[in-house]
Amino acid sequence: MGMLARIGAYEYDLEQGFAICIPFHQGPDQVNCYYAPPFSVSPVVMGDFTGEISSGAPVNYRNISVNPHGNGTHTECLAHISDADLDVHAALTDSFFPVQVLTIAPHRLTNGDQVLRFREAEILPEIKALAIRSLPNTSDKQHRAYSGTNPPYLDAACVALLPDLGIDHLLIDLPSVDKEEDGGALAAHKAFWNFASVKRTHATITELIFIPDHIKDGRYLLNLQIAPFRTDASPSRPILFPLQKNNHR
Repeated sequence: MGMLARIGAYEYDLEQGFAICIPFHQGPDQVNCYYAPPFSVSPVVMGDFTGEISSGAPVNYRNISVNPHGNGTHTECLAHISDADLDVHAALTDSFFPVQVLTIAPHRLTNGDQVLRFREAEILPEIKALAIRSLPNTSDKQHRAYSGTNPPYLDAACVALLPDLGIDHLLIDLPSVDKEEDGGALAAHKAFWNFASVKRTHATITELIFIPDHIKDGRYLLNLQIAPFRTDASPSRPILFPLQKNNHR
């Protein structure tokens, strides 16, 4: 039977989780976007001490250099696009949410851009998060060098529907919900966080996820785990748990 969690009318098996993150790792095959410095790990060096067991140290003692936005799966809050006195650790006050996985094929515009669109009718009721898988869903998304390639992005008018539908957490398998170079418009970010009105300080955007094909579209439970960074964005590890059964009567 496993470990069952119940949220509303649904039950989820907590022993069947699947991480949909791209891990941060050192090497030439790491994902990269926005010309970010690569993720790197190096030993602490102090005098004759080098913090590597392979160099004779009793422990590995290492520094990590990371750019959350450019090196792997990350979760960001309103502070990413504003000077709000907020950080992602404070914004994410809960970590379990009913989520919908939705696969979308991009629509090509006359200027060559590829835009992801969805209709309100495609969004399931009673969910708090939306995880978007773009097509084609090739495994090289986990290693791709995105900088300067103008990847697909979300239609801001579609994103603007999400707050009223109760979606507080948006996840996508691309470098950004917005166009790579948009002159600073950030239309989808601003629409999701309701930037022009009462800003949604509790809402988050997670980018650079990867959802394998064996995970089908539909309803899941999301556990959104982040590193406790008090900054605008943090490396994150979203986990999907499948629906065990429907108790709705």
